[in-house]
Amino acid sequence: MFKEELGDTGTNKDMRDGVETAPASFEEASINPDLIRREGFASEAEYRAYLATLGGHVPVEGTVEELLPISDGHALEGRLRELREELENLRARLHVIQHQAATVVAENVRWADTSAHAQLGNQPWLKLAGAMAATFVVTKGIRRLPLGAMATTALPLVAAAVNRKFAR
Repeated sequence: MFKEELGDTGTNKDMRDGVETAPASFEEASINPDLIRREGFASEAEYRAYLATLGGHVPVEGTVEELLPISDGHALEGRLRELREELENLRARLHVIQHQAATVVAENVRWADTSAHAQLGNQPWLKLAGAMAATFVVTKGIRRLPLGAMATTALPLVAAAVNRKFAR
């Protein structure tokens, strides 16, 4: 780790608070206290110089402990627990979505009812049913008229009127 402020390079020896820790062993007692760095380093170059004063590279292989082997059963139980948690999460999300969908449908029904009341007044569904029944009756009446004979007679009259309009 590097710090933004400068480390102990000998310029701030007088600024120590006077609290020193006792060395843990004879080897630590014989180490030069100026070589012990507790604050961090200002740059990577300073860090590499510090490592060079300590004697260079320290092997890491001896300090790493071997990891305990994890049984397959334990790994499967952990994965099963993760999948159950994910399933519960998905169920909760689905419940929220179902609730939102029900709310949207209810709001749409309420909006349609309000819109019908605004356009048709009181009892809009009865008025709509009456309009549909009237349309049905008028359609049946028009089908019974002899429109073929009327269309045959009116068609040349309509064509002559259109020709006169275009001729102007």
